[in-house]
Amino acid sequence: MTDSAGGAAPQRRPQQRKQVLLRLDPSVYEALARWAGDELRSANAQIEFLLRKALAETGRLPKDTGPLPRRGRPPGGSASEPPSA
Repeated sequence: MTDSAGGAAPQRRPQQRKQVLLRLDPSVYEALARWAGDELRSANAQIEFLLRKALAETGRLPKDTGPLPRRGRPPGGSASEPPSA
């Protein structure tokens, strides 16, 4: 895609994720961290998962909300397999 001057159109950068400071009771955080570990998530990912679930259940999740970012290794094979040529 080019602009009217003949150059390439600027790429749209993905929207950056927001950072939020959250203060929690230490026992609530410990319970959340254990729950997150049981589901192989970080505490941060668990909080986002739960917030999205609550928003969706109450009909407040914006329609343009993207999927949860995938964490960990990308799909496509095990580490023990040699790369294909």
